Amino acid sequence: MSIELEKILAAAPATTRGQPTQLSCDSKGQRIAYASGKSIFLRNIDDPSICKQYTGHTATTTVAKFSPSGFWVASGDVTGKVRVWDAVEAVNTKGEYAIISGRITDIAWDGDSQRVIAVGDGRERYGHCFTADSGNSVGEVSGHSKIVNAVAIRQQRPLRAATVSDDSTMCFLHGAPFKFNSKAAGLHKGFVMGAAFSPDGSTLVTVGADRRIQLYDGKTGEPTKQIGEGVHTGSIFAVSWAQDSKRFVTASADQTVRVWDAESGENLHTWRVGEEGSVNVDDQQVGVVWPHGRSDGLIISVSLSGDINYLREGSDKPFRVIQGHNKTVTALGVGSESVNSGGPPTITTGSFDGRVVSWDVSTGEGSVVEGQSHSNQVTHFTSSSGQTFSVGWDDTLRTIQDSTRQFLSTSPKLPSQPKGIATATSGGRPFIITALTDSLAIYSPTGDLLTNHPTTFPPSSIAAHGSLIAVGASNAPSIHLFTLSGSSPTNPTLTFSTTIESTSPTLSHISTLSFSPQGTHLAAGTASGKILVYQGTPGAGTWTLATDRWSAHTARVLDIAWNPAGTHAVSGGLDTHVHVWSLAKPGTRVRAANAHKDGVTGVAWVGMKEAGEERVVSAGGDAAVKVWKVSALQ
Repeated sequence: MSIELEKILAAAPATTRGQPTQLSCDSKGQRIAYASGKSIFLRNIDDPSICKQYTGHTATTTVAKFSPSGFWVASGDVTGKVRVWDAVEAVNTKGEYAIISGRITDIAWDGDSQRVIAVGDGRERYGHCFTADSGNSVGEVSGHSKIVNAVAIRQQRPLRAATVSDDSTMCFLHGAPFKFNSKAAGLHKGFVMGAAFSPDGSTLVTVGADRRIQLYDGKTGEPTKQIGEGVHTGSIFAVSWAQDSKRFVTASADQTVRVWDAESGENLHTWRVGEEGSVNVDDQQVGVVWPHGRSDGLIISVSLSGDINYLREGSDKPFRVIQGHNKTVTALGVGSESVNSGGPPTITTGSFDGRVVSWDVSTGEGSVVEGQSHSNQVTHFTSSSGQTFSVGWDDTLRTIQDSTRQFLSTSPKLPSQPKGIATATSGGRPFIITALTDSLAIYSPTGDLLTNHPTTFPPSSIAAHGSLIAVGASNAPSIHLFTLSGSSPTNPTLTFSTTIESTSPTLSHISTLSFSPQGTHLAAGTASGKILVYQGTPGAGTWTLATDRWSAHTARVLDIAWNPAGTHAVSGGLDTHVHVWSLAKPGTRVRAANAHKDGVTGVAWVGMKEAGEERVVSAGGDAAVKVWKVSALQ
């Protein structure tokens, strides 16, 4: 057996309200770089599923910038460290440098791809200039009294740099080595958010929370003129130049992205993101980049929601929107029209902030499920008859119509916090079973509470096959089996069947459960990382241990899924690894090490790729969804 990464359905850029989100594009206009969680993602513009993930940072990342040569990326995090690494494979780290004592907000390269300036929120200093290969100092950033929000370096000689800050000023540096030359104060009346030199080095532009666009001479730093007064109605967070050095683009909290003529000051084009006439905070535009090296005039912006918008002149709306998660993915489910029955390979993921995204695995495209979503962490998914059901920490049961990818208006409140959800059948009818803190609640597919069955133990997880329901206990390594019966669609009966007790004195409680598609095997993952597989006959009530050798995880097992044939299972755990196991050869397994930073929270099989190969999807703490190719199952 072997497992190999096929593609990354990447995480969305991390955003913070009131702060700019830095975007970077390589010199050929092929890839963008951005920070998300503790990772940096390098994403192909034309095919977003082609993606590289850099995981070298140990703290939350804040910014990533391509070098002009395109061979290197410099990225910063909240601890003040900057790492320089290769942009090709996103693995080899050239160096790590401690720059300041707080968050890195922006990074800029010089035209030789040798010198780097990093700025941010420090104590003794707010930025530093250094060489990319050795970290040697090549100047200082001085003149500011508050956090520095952005930095830009003139790509021609003589070298110049500009930094802008919450102290409402722009400091102009001469280099190299870079040193303070002059300060422009009194122009901006609030936080200055962005700065950029034109590609020919003739002009510098700064933008800020006061909605002002200020131009300067690129060589001397002298203010020349202000343009666009009164046009933007919200803070301007970011600015980026076109390759012709005559136009630039701005992104604002007023939900618009605007193109400006630097000479005349005219607003050449405007895109508004979101519904016309609506005011939605999530549609604020907090980052923008104008890729060079392209002939299609593409502009890319980032919304506060993390959506990546593709803009082109000729339309006042984005012609493409790339959506995903920028918080930990906490649940993963397979659509009801599953690949097992020949349907399209679709999955649904939910994250810590309540966002739910539906993915087409074949194309890698994700779209946020419309309608009233969860207001807090999504806990678990199950599906039945063209619908997907979810539960979350907002103590609600919500229903998604798979065909339209929309939430239905029905969202019953649960009696207590849910631990999991499963679909069981009785008399040919589907019922939704929710494991709560001290009971099992049974709902109809329309969201009606039919019965709430108290339990003698605190449930931790749940799985179902047909009328058989398995519930794990959170206070002991035991599994309790129930049978759902009754032909009435409004009055099903839940009957206790048996308890599977572990004989191991060192085993911890059950963290996840999964029935094989045939219902003959039940896999139970524990909080200590061990997986036990039990074998039985549905309806017979007798379950025996099939294997206890699936024990390679070193931390809590968070999810298990069986392949359609019921011969292999995939598991993901808090130890960041994905394992594929063989039932016939329990000692045979393959591992995708460090599959997701901060843990693997969901796994699933999504059908055949080609003869002899199957595909597995996983999701985790890095907010990414990944597709794996599994070959030569044994």
